[in-house]
Amino acid sequence: MEVTDFYREVLKRDPWASDNWLDYPPDRLLDLPEEGVRHCVLMLDQIEDFARIGRLEKAFLWLGFVQGFFWATGRFTLDELKNHNRPEPAVD
Repeated sequence: MEVTDFYREVLKRDPWASDNWLDYPPDRLLDLPEEGVRHCVLMLDQIEDFARIGRLEKAFLWLGFVQGFFWATGRFTLDELKNHNRPEPAVD
């Protein structure tokens, strides 16, 4: 998925990025924003796995979570996020 590749590159360039990606405990509030960055990178891999096996609803749900993180942390506007999901217009 192009959008997951793009988001992965954005997150890997983030000052909070690390090679230690984080499977964040679902019963805990986010302690530090950098933990959100580390968790979202891990989610991107799983989004691609869901799409590959046909679990598109789950893939899009998780993609929405990652996009919500980007918006809530001021990385992208809502308009930018909407445009990331749009296919390139066909060129005749």
